[in-house]
Amino acid sequence: MKFGLFACNMGPCADPNVAARVARAAEAAGFESLWVGEHVVLPDPQAPPSPLPPLSVMLDPTVALAFLAAHTTKVRLGTGIIILPQRNPLVLAKELASLDVLSGGRLIFGIGIGYLQPEFAALGVPFENKGARSEEYLGAMLALWTMEKPHFEGRFVSFSKIQARPQPAQKPHPPIVFGGHTPAAYSRAARLAEGWYGFALDVERTKAAIAGVHAACEREGRRFEELEISVTPVPERDRLLLDRDTAERFASLGVNRLIIYAPRAREEPSLLTLIDEAATTLIGKV
Repeated sequence: MKFGLFACNMGPCADPNVAARVARAAEAAGFESLWVGEHVVLPDPQAPPSPLPPLSVMLDPTVALAFLAAHTTKVRLGTGIIILPQRNPLVLAKELASLDVLSGGRLIFGIGIGYLQPEFAALGVPFENKGARSEEYLGAMLALWTMEKPHFEGRFVSFSKIQARPQPAQKPHPPIVFGGHTPAAYSRAARLAEGWYGFALDVERTKAAIAGVHAACEREGRRFEELEISVTPVPERDRLLLDRDTAERFASLGVNRLIIYAPRAREEPSLLTLIDEAATTLIGKV
């Protein structure tokens, strides 16, 4: 089992000095990866399904990961997730390729299609066809990242006779992970990615989601074992960290990576305590 740490661009880690110390501590403790989330804007006032109060600070994911890369040496750097249909795919391809180069090939590109309609409206991005647009944007990005003479012809984006360097340090490209808990998300993971990411799931919901990923792989002629399964467990009510037995139950379902999120760790000391507890009770033991 691999262990990642979520929210490295928000909460206490919105402070750059705290983020640097937390990143170094996590790497030293044996965490395999650091993960950041994304919402460009948040609805004000907060209303379901918005996940955060409107004044929550969330650093841009590519900027935050570049900063964390400079303060670490080997821990992987994951976007969990970037809302792809809200982005210009050529600009994002440049940003992520640059991040992969600057980090020495440590990027994991986690993708979501988004679910907050007010966020799309504020950005002037259509909420309709966001799934199809995401798949096309990813294809365009892969063309830039992998082709000697990049070209792409699609419904939402087209280009030819251009270059966009650097290409990523990882070849053919950084690993791609699709997030989401719907049949469409499972299908995208099976068809287009190296992994699937489920956020805020308990063991039973993870079991159901993995069954969905299995079914999608069967439909697409893909071996389930080719996908890396990552899950952020739903936070424990009375603990900062999930217990070892629960972690082992996730592992028995086929989860390869647990990305830990403790929203109650609102200050640096509690976050560092969580990291220490993970090193003692989970890392290397599950």
